[in-house]
Amino acid sequence: MKWRGRRASANVEDRRGMSGPVIAGGGIGGIILVLIITFLGGDPSEIMNNMQSGTNEPYVETEEDKELAEFVSVVLGDTETVWHEIFQEEGKEYRDPTLVLFSGSVQTACGGATAAVGPFYCPGDEKLYIDLSFYKELQNRFHAPGDFAMAYVVAHEVGHHVQTQLGISKQMADLRQRLSEKEYNKYQVRMELQADYLAGVWANHAQGMGLLEEGDLEEALNAAFQIGDDTLQKEAQGYVVPDSFTHGTSEQRKKWFYRGFQYGDLEHGDTFNTKDL
Repeated sequence: MKWRGRRASANVEDRRGMSGPVIAGGGIGGIILVLIITFLGGDPSEIMNNMQSGTNEPYVETEEDKELAEFVSVVLGDTETVWHEIFQEEGKEYRDPTLVLFSGSVQTACGGATAAVGPFYCPGDEKLYIDLSFYKELQNRFHAPGDFAMAYVVAHEVGHHVQTQLGISKQMADLRQRLSEKEYNKYQVRMELQADYLAGVWANHAQGMGLLEEGDLEEALNAAFQIGDDTLQKEAQGYVVPDSFTHGTSEQRKKWFYRGFQYGDLEHGDTFNTKDL
């Protein structure tokens, strides 16, 4: 992705090195379980309610971290440009979200969280939260290298912010109060796939701005595939439990991101009323 020397968003809050809550328990199994439940997504408050207080190790920014922080800030700036334009065309006003960079753990309006949950969005404060160490996880654990894979992650979380402004997050919160976990998960999958679609919409416009380089689209599609519920569950426990899916299968995530990339609009992204997920 062509990003060097370009405008970075001013809506970035750097909390790296600050103390915050840590998750109770731990271990690799616990981390993978949290990733499966909350990966890239929506409303992590249920997991976060199981946090307890603690402090982080001292944080020292490396050159790699500095460059990555600049990169995600530029990507956020690009999403601002795209979504302001799309909302204006729809007769709406887009509110910029804030991107919070943290290290280890962080406190949010949705509760406390650690880096183990992966990047996430909190509708309560309209902020995206990212521990930049996730970039290495994306490359090594999830086999999704490349800068545009990380750009997809940021765009997906911004997609949840778009859903909040469109009133979808509120509707989902209402459903959570009325449905069983199994039934709610079906809607949660549709919400996450819509966020993938919205990430694809951004990628479509980024291409129109001449920002994509050869291989970028493939990096994003691979990232979407690698973090499907079925793939993560197979890695964690060796088998798949479809009723527990919250984000969609690898094929579904890849499909809806690519659909957003193809159409580049809000019209074709209604995952809630389609029979063909």
